[in-house]
Amino acid sequence: MFAYGIFKVIYAPREAFKELIQKPRYLGPLLIMVLFIAANVGSFYVLITKTYIEATAPPPEKRDLWTESKTFWRPLNGAECDENLTDHIAGNYYGNRSIMFWVSQSNKITMQLQNISVNCSQGGYAKLYLRVKWTSPNDNPINVSLRVYSGSGSSYRNINSEFSNATPNVWNNLTIPLREGWDGEVNWGNITSLMLEMTWNQPADIKVLVDGLFFGGVYKPYAEGAATALALYAANSFMQFTLRWFFLGGMIYVLTRLFKAKAVWRVVLILAGFALITMFVQALINTAAFSALPKLEYSLGYMGGVKGEAETAYKKILEETWLVNRVYSVAQIITLVWTVVLCAIAVRLAAELPWTTSFLMALIAYLIAIFLESFLMQI
Repeated sequence: MFAYGIFKVIYAPREAFKELIQKPRYLGPLLIMVLFIAANVGSFYVLITKTYIEATAPPPEKRDLWTESKTFWRPLNGAECDENLTDHIAGNYYGNRSIMFWVSQSNKITMQLQNISVNCSQGGYAKLYLRVKWTSPNDNPINVSLRVYSGSGSSYRNINSEFSNATPNVWNNLTIPLREGWDGEVNWGNITSLMLEMTWNQPADIKVLVDGLFFGGVYKPYAEGAATALALYAANSFMQFTLRWFFLGGMIYVLTRLFKAKAVWRVVLILAGFALITMFVQALINTAAFSALPKLEYSLGYMGGVKGEAETAYKKILEETWLVNRVYSVAQIITLVWTVVLCAIAVRLAAELPWTTSFLMALIAYLIAIFLESFLMQI
């Protein structure tokens, strides 16, 4: 038998199982395991080559560092600032506070972010993300501007258009393009400071909160530096196959014994391992399906995990991948049915039980094996 009959199980399962009952060998299931791990890791690699994650400054592990501590900020023109622990953005990339600025009886409030170093040149960060909320006054500012600094140079941008739909007492999510549409000369390769200024038409007590300040807009392939992820996925694939193999073989053996049928543990386990050739085939189908995926961009909106925004971003990804997801789901169903059929043939030949009993036993054994495998893999 070629490769110990592992491929004969696909096109001639009855003949293959008959031969295996006569000459059971563990090497066949072990070869199937190796093929499955290789194909599964291959499908994962194809998937991550299609996956791009939006890089941010600060990076995810530091969360929104610059709006977590007031030491990064300098209030100007008589304003004051402090950290607000009760009113802030909640999400994966966000901490547990915002920065609050206030000034009494003024028509303007100015705040400056200092001591940063961000590359916003061509190929660097292309967008600025910022959350702004003002609780007083109750009307909208008549003018909002941003200024970025690098050394002695600076560049200015009016962002009134970004505030056209802004609302008092609500966190307003701003996305501001960098480089283009700015006035003045600045070294975009090293932005060291940023200043936000808001102006109202008459003096009032002004209170403004800022949160979630990130530079972004550049996507990096997830496959870069993914060697550790691939190794972990290989280990996970090994555990997946091993658990399913032993649970499937064990359940078939227990059920055949309950039916008072003759069964040899070694033979049952080997037949169950050969039946799992379907896992290898499914991994190949997944690889082909993933290769048809478009470039998948996981934005800050999705990765940040803010309620509402993450769902919207995820919906966009689902729309881009609906066909591949459909193929993946159909492949799972086909694999389940195919595996049950192979197990039923194996039970019929090894335990000499009726076809109806063999199919029922195979279905119960496989479903329990999947359940136990999933349970243990999640622990």
